[in-house]
Amino acid sequence: MKPSSVSSGSLPPLNPFPVYNQHNTQDFLTFKERNDFMNLKEHLSRVESGGVTSPDSFLAAGVSAGLKKSHKPDLALLYSEKDCHFAGTFTSNLFPAAPVQLCRDRILHQETVRAVAVNSGIANACTGHRGYRDALKTADMAAEMLHIPSGQVLVSSTGRIGTFLPLDILEKGLHMAAAALSKDGGSDAARAIMTTDTRKKETAFSFTASSGKKVTVGGMTKGAGMIAPHMLTARPHATMLCYLTTDADASNGDLAEFLENAVAESFNCISVDNDMSTNDTCLLLANGASGVKVKPGTPDGDLFQEALRQVTSYLAKEMVRDGEGSSKFVEIEVKGAATKEDAVKCAKAIADSMLCKTAWFGADPNWGRVLAAAGYSGAKFSPENVSLDYNEMPVVRGGMDAGTPEMQLAEILKQKEFVIHLDLGAGNATHTVWTSDITYEYVKINADYHT
Repeated sequence: MKPSSVSSGSLPPLNPFPVYNQHNTQDFLTFKERNDFMNLKEHLSRVESGGVTSPDSFLAAGVSAGLKKSHKPDLALLYSEKDCHFAGTFTSNLFPAAPVQLCRDRILHQETVRAVAVNSGIANACTGHRGYRDALKTADMAAEMLHIPSGQVLVSSTGRIGTFLPLDILEKGLHMAAAALSKDGGSDAARAIMTTDTRKKETAFSFTASSGKKVTVGGMTKGAGMIAPHMLTARPHATMLCYLTTDADASNGDLAEFLENAVAESFNCISVDNDMSTNDTCLLLANGASGVKVKPGTPDGDLFQEALRQVTSYLAKEMVRDGEGSSKFVEIEVKGAATKEDAVKCAKAIADSMLCKTAWFGADPNWGRVLAAAGYSGAKFSPENVSLDYNEMPVVRGGMDAGTPEMQLAEILKQKEFVIHLDLGAGNATHTVWTSDITYEYVKINADYHT
């Protein structure tokens, strides 16, 4: 559907966007349609050197507590000067780590939070009842140092599975982090949550709401291996950890909807090695310091959703680019699928194929591996209708070799980043996945993993 008129260069009025269907009756655009219509990205600004403390009234710190043998930063603390409504998505792994279980419980029973304590080096996963008690104790210690109720602290861990947290070391680190909290501490926090990552990952975007007030969304993440998230929303909703902050005001339920949409289009669209962690966590905290209320389906809500999507998409892509030992960033775009489910199945099968990943590493234009993955993915299509392109260069037409010389295709696969376009010719559904190659270095890192 197309609007009857288009206005460009300015924000829409504070009312729904009219659109007329074939029967000439009033209908309303979905968020995606409004996004395409308005080009919401034009109304967003990326914050220079932005991160989790870019939104108003958020502080952070990152310190070396001694959890890692390397003595690198291993404890991050994120704190809001105001109460935050919040939402989270978590691993669907049947072995959820103790911090994941605690956060799920608090999302179901807590109305607001103020802080998140994150340790790296030890995952506190597969640690039974003691692990849960240790997660609770971590929250208690952080709350005492911040002079807030214990229930207002969320916790996360990443690192070795099956190892208990040394609470004495953790307590010392929390003292250091609480004392170091600052508006400039976001980058230190982003470093402290790293394990096999080679660089910190953080960003922030802002926009001007209809009231003229500025709203900012910030985030930081870690993850370079054991990356194939399929996170589920918890609401009343190696490892990927993500922390998102905003000075917008929203209810817990609305934040859950915003976050679920953003995660579905970002973190759930990446794969490094098709291994799902026990600790995958994504948290969104909103302290309302901007004075702007956001709600799904409104102009300000749409801008907020797009700002959040820009943050999560940037961070998700950075995780893939920093994949353990990876040398290529590969975008898999499947279109022409009969259903969305088929498009997802097909894109993931290609992204997760070890034969495809090793071919990309070697710049081998072996397109048969791509078609084979599509063929066993479970998606329904007719092979004679399939087309394949590397970037914009024809590879397959009608399910057969398009005749492009292999040397030309190999030149594309030598690039650091390229796109694989696969058209199944079976319908209109699409899906995109971001993935990486598999290299000798990946094997080396994971054959001798330690923090």
